[in-house]
Amino acid sequence: MTAAMTATLFQRLSAAAAAATHRRFSLDVSSQLLRTRGYVHGRWVSAPSDFPVLDPATGMEIARVSDCGPEDAKRAVDSAYSAFYEWKQYTAKERSLLLRKWFNLMTQHKDNLARLITFECGKPLKESLGEIAYAASFLEWFSEEARRVYGDVVPPPIKDRRILLLKQPVGVTSVITPWNFPSAMITRKVGAALAAGCTAVLKPAEDTPLSALALAELAEQAGIPAGVFNVVPCSREMAASVGRVLCTDPLVAKISFTGSTATGKMLLKMAADTVKRVSMELGGHAPFIVFDSADVDQAVNGAMASKFRNSGQTCVCSNRFLVQSGVYERFVAKLGAAMDAQLRMGHGSEADTTQGPLINARAAEKVGQQIDDAVSQGAKVLRGGRRLHGSFMEPTLLVDVTADMLCVREETFGPLVPVIRFDTEEEALALANASNVGLAGYFYSQDISQIWRVSEALEVGLVGVNEGLISTAEATFGGVKESGMGREGSKYGVDEYLEVKYVCMGGLNV
Repeated sequence: MTAAMTATLFQRLSAAAAAATHRRFSLDVSSQLLRTRGYVHGRWVSAPSDFPVLDPATGMEIARVSDCGPEDAKRAVDSAYSAFYEWKQYTAKERSLLLRKWFNLMTQHKDNLARLITFECGKPLKESLGEIAYAASFLEWFSEEARRVYGDVVPPPIKDRRILLLKQPVGVTSVITPWNFPSAMITRKVGAALAAGCTAVLKPAEDTPLSALALAELAEQAGIPAGVFNVVPCSREMAASVGRVLCTDPLVAKISFTGSTATGKMLLKMAADTVKRVSMELGGHAPFIVFDSADVDQAVNGAMASKFRNSGQTCVCSNRFLVQSGVYERFVAKLGAAMDAQLRMGHGSEADTTQGPLINARAAEKVGQQIDDAVSQGAKVLRGGRRLHGSFMEPTLLVDVTADMLCVREETFGPLVPVIRFDTEEEALALANASNVGLAGYFYSQDISQIWRVSEALEVGLVGVNEGLISTAEATFGGVKESGMGREGSKYGVDEYLEVKYVCMGGLNV
């Protein structure tokens, strides 16, 4: 993107476009899906104060939401606890049908739900629509899995006994979700919990509470009983006290969290006192490896899809690009050309925008610091490199990157592509696995033996082979090392919300 193009874009974005986008959103203010109060036991509840939700592209306020506190969180937990004893008595088919209705309503209202995402977190509208489809797919999937929670009949060692293994819901689940996928992170967790027979209390990210509250409205319309799904929105200032209730209350049996590794470690410590079940999807630092045998055009397409989705703000987006010497120059040239041709910055509501803002100024500053650190150590900027208006950051391509630079040692969460040259497969694997986290990893190769070796050797929970977009409701999602514990999605996602009870029936005359 040239300097002239950038100047034109941000003159328009910071003045006329900001006002226009604000007016467009105002058309939806009276929508039934635009809820601004907490949702506890089937009622919309106010708090003594509220907090602003800002459009990260313009900095303009789009709504004010009730700032729930620890007392509200406690009421929500109590509500979920009382509702649990009724909800778990619903048959699997009854729970399945309600989740299916919720899925249908999400699909019916996909345009409004996508618009909320775009204005809350800056995601381009096309991507927001994709997220709603992805989010709804978890409700569809778990509506089906609800009817497949099978126990076991085990052959006994003694003739007059029978051994049964029953699967039962763990109880109240606290759900804490991030801003970057404000709908999908909710349905992936809550869909599984409700399918298993658990109830849930959700604390959404302070940046994106509107999407969560809209889902609560649709859950109510679907007929989900009062207390089964509760939403407690709160500001950054209230987050610690609300989170403490959700992680320490003895009535909570399970915690499901997606967020930073540092926060996850704190929640684990709080959960330890009452030995709660915990599943966590924490930080990632995904390697993207291009071997000499790769189809370079295919690798470039995968890099564009993986890196620049949501402006690089996904937990599974590629962070460290490792390219073998034989294709290094070709890959870098083709990737730079693809960035020039395909990326356009702007407000997410504009039809041709592919790159929205980062979530806030702090996020943009972090990317800028990583670029400055790399350049100070000898890296070269081939594309982008500049911090722009508000929290916008130019998509940036760095070459001559080395393993000791900050952008290789820390997760970026922004549109930065640092490219490292390597010579051997062993060198690539050593670089890829030199991280304390292991969520996703990607590599491109046409050598089937290499594909098997590298797939098995990468220390991650998800592997994309010749593919940059791999998430789906049918497959597991979760990491190794400090990227967390447990798995979401797939048939295994329900297991995170179930206990296995052993029943021994003795003295049988059989």
